[in-house]
Amino acid sequence: MENSNYQNWLQTRQEVGWVPLAEATPETWSALGFKCGLEVHQQLKTSRKLFCRCPAGIYHDFEHYDAEIVRHMRPTLSELGGYDGTALMEFKTRKKIVYRIKNDSACTYEVDDTPPFPLNREALEHAMRIALLLKMKIVGELHITRKQYLDGSIPTGFQRTTILGIEGDFPISNKNIRVIQFSIEEDSCREVSDHRHTRVYYADRLGMPLIETVTYPDMLTPWEAKEAAQSIRYIARSSGRVRTGIGAAREDVNVSVTGGTRVEIKGVAHIAWIPKLTHNEAFRQKSLLEIKAILNNRIPDSAAWHLQHQKLDKHEWKKLLDPSTQEWNLIAVNLPQFKGILSFFNQPGRCFADELSDRLKVIACLEKPNLLHSEAINFEESCNAGLSQSDWSKLQALLEAGDNDAQLVFWAPDEDIKTALETLEERCLLAMQGVPNETRKSLPNGITLFERVLPGADRMYPDTDSAPISIQDQMIEAARRELPEMLEQRIAQLQSWQIPADQWNHLLRYNLLPVLENLSETHKIPPRKLAAYYAQTLKNLQGCKGLPFDHQRISDLLLFVQSRALQPEIIPELLKLLFHNPNMQFSSLLALLGYEAEGIAELGAQIKTLQTMWPKGKTRGKKRDDAMQNWIMGRLRKAALGNIALPELKQLVLKEAGHA
Repeated sequence: MENSNYQNWLQTRQEVGWVPLAEATPETWSALGFKCGLEVHQQLKTSRKLFCRCPAGIYHDFEHYDAEIVRHMRPTLSELGGYDGTALMEFKTRKKIVYRIKNDSACTYEVDDTPPFPLNREALEHAMRIALLLKMKIVGELHITRKQYLDGSIPTGFQRTTILGIEGDFPISNKNIRVIQFSIEEDSCREVSDHRHTRVYYADRLGMPLIETVTYPDMLTPWEAKEAAQSIRYIARSSGRVRTGIGAAREDVNVSVTGGTRVEIKGVAHIAWIPKLTHNEAFRQKSLLEIKAILNNRIPDSAAWHLQHQKLDKHEWKKLLDPSTQEWNLIAVNLPQFKGILSFFNQPGRCFADELSDRLKVIACLEKPNLLHSEAINFEESCNAGLSQSDWSKLQALLEAGDNDAQLVFWAPDEDIKTALETLEERCLLAMQGVPNETRKSLPNGITLFERVLPGADRMYPDTDSAPISIQDQMIEAARRELPEMLEQRIAQLQSWQIPADQWNHLLRYNLLPVLENLSETHKIPPRKLAAYYAQTLKNLQGCKGLPFDHQRISDLLLFVQSRALQPEIIPELLKLLFHNPNMQFSSLLALLGYEAEGIAELGAQIKTLQTMWPKGKTRGKKRDDAMQNWIMGRLRKAALGNIALPELKQLVLKEAGHA
């Protein structure tokens, strides 16, 4: 059992052509027909929310709140006489949505009890600058619309949004990426937990001003997708008008391959995740297309296909239930003609059966692990549950299964069985059609999980509570006059300063080029040297934290070094001490470093003394011609720091050692 299922997984992985991201080439993704587009969301740095007067940027912990609001989903017919697929899916889950609210960050607007205030003009001005940096064509009039949000993350069930610009572009290293549209919208709630039939949100982020940049599917490799997301971040941050930190920016990444469809990977928290997520998603779609071909060959009439199920005797099969589920029912399911499909490669470490398990978790609200199947690629899964090959044979006989069928067992309370069976059958039927339209959740390891059905296209309609806003030419020109340098110009600037490319990301990400310009002009220090202080010394100290002091503090430190006629090599050491002691006086930092003023004569005398101490015994590297000089340099470095430049010290050592 272990052998055949795992071997089938390995064989199907090979048939799909999967290779690790590090081994893939542009030809790999070209053969797949890989295409990727981005929807990048970035919070604006405003004092108030977008459509009310509540303060923006005030966050709370999960334990303390002033009120809870409970909401349930109930789908309604649209004006065209149909139901939205996402609404139907969410209704099936029977979720209770709980919103935890603090009085100082929310008001009755969030629950649609109060009409919206006029759109926040500060947010509009900030967004205008970023839109112009993306070379967007600014619209003549803003029309506020309502976009349906059916996952519960907005209590009203819709998000107010408006398009500010269309048809822009920005550069990456090998081409320009086109932008479809640029919007201003309100942010959604923060999810706190999602367990069984209850989902809990915190409402402090709700309503904060957000910009959305939507690109065309111009990225043809995962690395282009990452670079494009970074470029959008650089451009937004260069404006100085956006928030930074965890949750302030999020990417939705759309991926498709030839024969597949657009799948949205939702809420990617880190740009570094994008290459692996998009790479794995492309091969997941290729895998689903292979499964489709197999099933269509086996099952000519999918409309006549149905699964069979049988409720099991809980006492006979009690080993499958743990204490938390012992009152639940056990359901055995037969999937006709699905032999070899459940163990078919899907993503690294996953098979098609995981697609079924994901949907049971989301739609039937059955927490994982929620099923066992007859084709486990990890033999321990079945063994740990106490299922042997003879158990599966017994289940096959009970279900009157054919030789080409596959089986699974799931457990659920009475009220969830119907939904679970419908979910399993629906996903199996979708497998016969190929790649379903869906939104998927991203994980740090590059794996994605089913999140919900992709919303329909007709989910936006005019907001009758908000009047149109005319965009005057004067407003556009005022924003244009305050624009920073374009991204192309900043990159050219980095090149002209001869700053190493591995430092660019840090400098652009934190909008440090204006800082380098100012410091260089003030202190007459080359930007390349200043860049090393920020993108090497301080970056290695910061980690995930910000600087404990502002840029003026660094400017004052540079002035102190110059006033004391210290050599520049001492600056990185002082910065390290300053980072850990941000309020300490600079003279005290020098003392902490052990600095003492040393003249050339004193250093020369120390060199002569060290020559007499050169080890006589066997020393590593002693056979090198410059071994003694290097040994002396190492012992003099601390004394020389700030007193003499290291190249000059080397010349002094060579001179005193008689090798000048």
